[in-house]
Amino acid sequence: MSAALQRPVPRPGVLQIEAYVPGKSAAAPGVTKIHKLSSNETPLGASPLAKAAFAAVGQKLELYPDGSSTLLRQAIGQKFGLDPARLICGSGSDEILSLLTNAFVGPGDEGLYSEYGFLVYKIAILAAGGTPVVAMERDFRTDVDAMIGALTPRTKIVYLANPNNPTGTYIPFDEVKRLHAALPPHVLLVLDAAYAEYVRRNDYASGLELVATSENVVMTRTFSKIYGLANLRLGWMYGPEAVVDAVNRIRGPFNVNGAAIAAGVAAINDQAHVDAAVAHNDAWLPVLTEQIAALGIRVTPSVGNFLLLHFDGAKGKTAKAADAFLASRGIIVRAVGAYGLPDALRVTIGDAEANRLVVETLTAFMQAA
Repeated sequence: MSAALQRPVPRPGVLQIEAYVPGKSAAAPGVTKIHKLSSNETPLGASPLAKAAFAAVGQKLELYPDGSSTLLRQAIGQKFGLDPARLICGSGSDEILSLLTNAFVGPGDEGLYSEYGFLVYKIAILAAGGTPVVAMERDFRTDVDAMIGALTPRTKIVYLANPNNPTGTYIPFDEVKRLHAALPPHVLLVLDAAYAEYVRRNDYASGLELVATSENVVMTRTFSKIYGLANLRLGWMYGPEAVVDAVNRIRGPFNVNGAAIAAGVAAINDQAHVDAAVAHNDAWLPVLTEQIAALGIRVTPSVGNFLLLHFDGAKGKTAKAADAFLASRGIIVRAVGAYGLPDALRVTIGDAEANRLVVETLTAFMQAA
């Protein structure tokens, strides 16, 4: 018999987790004005209607929120033509991703995701006691053939971020359907569509249609990006009745706070604010892509509200040096070494001032001796 344990020991998998590190919020010492472009937040902020709804909740902080987020699920259902009974709300889509994994993955099971997929997938799989499996990408895009080739009898869940963070790439809906067709019926396909509102491609779809006609597909969305409610932590999921039932059984009874519910209802009903955010992104995404690429920095084509910049030692410049140089000018971007991209930086599309400063600063950086 082994020696008695001297302290509590986490179950297998937990200590393999590398904790998720959010984007930085601070610049170099002495910098007075900061442009935070590290977390893909909208430069337009939250809807004024959402802010007012949030403030109103401050008058009744002593009351528990609705444990089923009824009003928010009804608002989402009305917006997208969905049955509210097949919707779940959570503390950010991150929580929903974890709930799904805990409900369907256990020791000996595998969870599959693409090479540069969202880091939370691996964390959720390990936390549930499962084994992460990675499918290689092609040109920083999900390779459906590689995903299909990585399936095994132990696969229980497949995650597809479409568009993907941090690459900004996407795969057409026909490819999504091809991946789904290759999955056994007991394998759950999770379509992570956090950036769906930004996509302007005719061959893209977030996945609502596939969820509506399948028993093994769910779609997750977030209020943290285009709706500007990142500080409230709010997300939602649309899924088959059986999956929704399973997740509700392990979901915390008050996992979404009242302020988030109220602000979410107001935000999703303020289409004008969403349209303004889309228009801003449509205007700046191609401009920044072109101007940064002209400096000799390789830019992965993006359909989101951010760009992935590759330095690759171009002109002797490195991502680490560029990160420091940008920070010295008050521009905070995202290092993505944790994704296996040590020579790249992710830059959020900011307001006009921030965007111009990014180009000016990168120009100075690339021209410096």
